[in-house]
Amino acid sequence: MRKYLFSGAVLGALFSGIGVVRATAAGPRDWRLALMWVSWLASLAIAIGTVAEETREQLEK
Repeated sequence: MRKYLFSGAVLGALFSGIGVVRATAAGPRDWRLALMWVSWLASLAIAIGTVAEETREQLEK
């Protein structure tokens, strides 16, 4: 679990989520907001997948 929390990619994705939450609270509710949430979730999933892949490669060596 620690490898996910201290990963730069995961931390960056989590901190970018703060901007998405602020945009949701302050901005208009339209298609761009939904697209913002989808892109944030995709970036978070990619970051988590990258950490998992790096861990798997290290275990294979």
